[in-house]
Amino acid sequence: QVRLVESGGGLVQPGGSLELSCAAFGSKFSMNAMGWYRQAPGKERELVADITSSGVTTYADSVKGRFTISRDNAKNTVYMQMNSLKPEDTAVYYCNGWVVTSTLKDYWGQGTQVTVSS
Repeated sequence: QVRLVESGGGLVQPGGSLELSCAAFGSKFSMNAMGWYRQAPGKERELVADITSSGVTTYADSVKGRFTISRDNAKNTVYMQMNSLKPEDTAVYYCNGWVVTSTLKDYWGQGTQVTVSS
């Protein structure tokens, strides 16, 4: 069994920055692609950014140039630096990771709240 544990959410003013982290814990596994999704009240969950095991990244148009996703494969951890935050970035952010054991399966973190407000 693998767990994804997120940290780094909180309240920030417009224009501010936050960094989210997500670490995978378990035994006898490796991480394939990892990413961040978000879900705002009344909206569907959407992809924010993801990164392959080799470091290829994808971003939603709404966050390009403001958010940066990265990972540390040795620590099975993915990060997302969020700059120039806007009120519309307010959402619960979820970490997602594709875990390789004897099979390939995706896991989700518990979610962390990001609120951008003055």
